[in-house]
Amino acid sequence: MALLGGHDGRPLRVADEKTTREELFARAAAVAGRVGGARAVAVNATATLDTVVAVVGCLLAGVPVVPVPPDSGPAERTHILTDSGAELLVGDGDFGLPSVPATGRGTASFPEPPGGETAMILYTSGTTGPPKGVMVSRDAIAADLDALAEAWAWTAEDTLVHGLPLFHVHGLVLGVLGALRTGSALVHTGRPTPEAYAAAGGTLYFGVPTVWSRVVESGAAEALRGARLLVSGSAGLPAPVFEALEARSGHRAVERYGMTETLITVSARHDGERRPGQVGLPLKGVSTRLVAEDGGPVPHDGESPGELLVCAPTVFNGYLNRPEATAEALRDGWFRTGDIATIAPDGWHRIVGRASTDLIKSGGYRIGAGEVEAALLAHPAVREAAVIGTPHPDLGEQVTAFVVVSDAVGERELIDFVAGGLSAHKRPRAVRLVDSLPRNALGKVQKKLLPGL
Repeated sequence: MALLGGHDGRPLRVADEKTTREELFARAAAVAGRVGGARAVAVNATATLDTVVAVVGCLLAGVPVVPVPPDSGPAERTHILTDSGAELLVGDGDFGLPSVPATGRGTASFPEPPGGETAMILYTSGTTGPPKGVMVSRDAIAADLDALAEAWAWTAEDTLVHGLPLFHVHGLVLGVLGALRTGSALVHTGRPTPEAYAAAGGTLYFGVPTVWSRVVESGAAEALRGARLLVSGSAGLPAPVFEALEARSGHRAVERYGMTETLITVSARHDGERRPGQVGLPLKGVSTRLVAEDGGPVPHDGESPGELLVCAPTVFNGYLNRPEATAEALRDGWFRTGDIATIAPDGWHRIVGRASTDLIKSGGYRIGAGEVEAALLAHPAVREAAVIGTPHPDLGEQVTAFVVVSDAVGERELIDFVAGGLSAHKRPRAVRLVDSLPRNALGKVQKKLLPGL
């Protein structure tokens, strides 16, 4: 089966533009004829049909596509274009590259490129330095989409609805290529507003926690009762939002876990249970394990945290121009995610957070920030919470919480609330009330910015 499926399939809509499969592939064939032979091609990845045409055209031609966030600053954009070696730009944008249009119709057919070749170069968020180019192969994308289709019973009978950015795995790979491969209809809402989700009439919805929180608060969740699955990802879905979404829509959200480097590897299933705060079981073909800081095994007891390692056909080809970083991340076929997780005896995974920011070492204890955040979010006055370790002269690090509240509540009350449900050493020693938490485009809290609040 070709990566993009075929011309048979249901229509697509992006914002206010509609197209058939036949028209999409005809326009993409025109793009493919213009970009063939290029080392890599950049796309200004706006939420438009032109972006979809550009990406599909590059994939037809077998040319690595480099989606560029439309809101990227000059320094970030220059780094992405220079590092990727992009030789052309499809569509509009002041990128300093020769530009080719995403218009016209082509009739030429193109042979399916080898599956091991790089399909996309996706750039990481750059939290530990300049963004790294993640080389994702055609085979990895195909394997992941097929595993998700099986886990979610995703078929051509579905109508997928989302409004996520088209420069990340969630919105572009799952949210566009997934619809093309399965043959399902696609409604991209332009922006993920509650009103647009409510009006779309889909069977399968993708969203990040911020989207689902707004859907609940707006009252739009009632309109989603006719859907088949609501899927949440890119960050942990707080238990209160999970429960409120169920109460208002009748759906227990499917959570899943993945990274740019691995695509999606763990998920709840369409025919299985859904546990708040947990991301499910490994997908077909995926193996996982936990390791301690010394590399030793961590028991799958549901309590002991360790770094999550993944071995799967969905793992990336490596970091572009970064052989040392690739060798550090990929060892003996296992990718070191840098995420801290627990695995229960029945295989269910809970993501605690990032090793760099979410594993707090305080007074000889290892504390997962995610567990403390979940405890804070259980308080009725807490709307958002983020926990980090901050320097402490005696403990090494102390648990510090940044909290957005809806009602007047004091620091001591929140500390005592957490201590009432968790071990005493896990309670925050400091709580800072803030107006909002810094988040990126996918709703993930940017924890490195918290100390400056």
